[in-house]
Amino acid sequence: MKHRCFWVTDSKLYKDYHDNEWGQPVFDDAILFEFLILETFQAGLSWITILNKRENFRMAFDNFDYKKIATYPESKYESLLLDRGIIRNKLKIKSAITNAQLFIEIQQEFGSFSNFIWSYVDDKPIINNFAKREEVPATTSISDKISKDLKKRGFKFVGSTVMYAYMQAVGMVNDHTTDCFKYPN
Repeated sequence: MKHRCFWVTDSKLYKDYHDNEWGQPVFDDAILFEFLILETFQAGLSWITILNKRENFRMAFDNFDYKKIATYPESKYESLLLDRGIIRNKLKIKSAITNAQLFIEIQQEFGSFSNFIWSYVDDKPIINNFAKREEVPATTSISDKISKDLKKRGFKFVGSTVMYAYMQAVGMVNDHTTDCFKYPN
């Protein structure tokens, strides 16, 4: 039997996510944007809630196409508010549209969002060495800096805790615990 990180439940969805996505370095802007949307919607909720609704989010938000999302008219916003398959939070839905617009601005400035976000960790994952749940931080000085920088640019729902979870999800940090089969030896 594989030993996984402490947060993984018996859910097949959770196991698959942990085993195949979480902590894997992502450099593709489309996937980086997907995780940005999912993490911002997760703020204040459990990650399994988001995973359970991920396909609904994918359909509702045009397969996380940031170019489309950036140009959503008011009518699309209104329809998202009625979509029971996603988190129907007015501010989070608005932020997805605003964040898509700002995501594109960062691409134009840095060549890609990947170039921008990975520069915070010198373009390589930070491999942590945590043995217990209590050792894994909710924020770091890097997530604080990313959060501050994104907020200054106008991004919403990008607090330091959300940004650290984002860093974990896209592999900027590898926080698989030392007893996990995914921990890099």
